[in-house]
Amino acid sequence: MTADERFAALALDLPPAPTPMGVYKPLLLVGTQVYVSGHGPVLPDKSLIRGRVGATVTKDEGKLAARQVGLTILATIKQQLGSLDKIKRVVKVLGMVNCTEDFGEHPFVINGCSELFAAVWGDDLGIGVRSAVGMGSLPGNIPVEIEVIFELAT
Repeated sequence: MTADERFAALALDLPPAPTPMGVYKPLLLVGTQVYVSGHGPVLPDKSLIRGRVGATVTKDEGKLAARQVGLTILATIKQQLGSLDKIKRVVKVLGMVNCTEDFGEHPFVINGCSELFAAVWGDDLGIGVRSAVGMGSLPGNIPVEIEVIFELAT
């Protein structure tokens, strides 16, 4: 199955691809690398999931927010490249969690996005290297922001 076919089989809806909230590109191609700027959890109605993990957001809700960020990234790929099949593999994921000082389960939260990518591109090509870190705050008080580097299919 292709990435587009795997995504269709998941029966998930993509939110609208967000427009930049500053001076940057949402996606940039450099050779065979696809750099995706940091994305937040955009919902189908264009609103954002908001809150702080460990305070107003549970770790499970944070994981769902990270999955929503993954869906938002997929929406940007579809908008910019036309198809998820244009991506060969996930290279690197940087997941940032807006959390309380004592929260320590950042990898669990970011798994929401990583598990989605593994379902779309498979365990071999959908899982790359990753960092999952805690932040004191994120723009708009979103619970999760994720940026990704992909390899372009040639």
